[in-house]
Amino acid sequence: MLDVAPTELLLVAVVALLVIGPKDLPKAMRFVGKWVGKARGVARQFRSGFDAMVRESELAEMEKQWAAENERIMREHPPTPALPAPQPEHFAPADADPVDADPVMVEQPALFSEPPEDPAPKPKRTRKPKAAAPDEPQS
Repeated sequence: MLDVAPTELLLVAVVALLVIGPKDLPKAMRFVGKWVGKARGVARQFRSGFDAMVRESELAEMEKQWAAENERIMREHPPTPALPAPQPEHFAPADADPVDADPVMVEQPALFSEPPEDPAPKPKRTRKPKAAAPDEPQS
């Protein structure tokens, strides 16, 4: 975009110092800085809006491609019809002899004959008294 070489920037600074003067130069630089900041903000907002529009159009295009691909796959591999629900005439009548006898209820086996015993609690450890420093008197 704008290509400003260091020598050009130095020339602009010297001309600004001579034309504006050293007294008003800080005010002028602040003014120019505010306008440059506003211009950058507008450019940033424009760029982000443009990027959002591009993303939305790419997303819409991808959705169209996915829909076309899904339609192609569904044409090539049609879904199989679900199995029909069983009808009552398929079941054996209630008065027919059962092939198996009635189930026999048995007691569930016990995994442990007795609950496991709790281990004995460990005795508390006692702390050793601290050794007195050699230059401290013992009490």
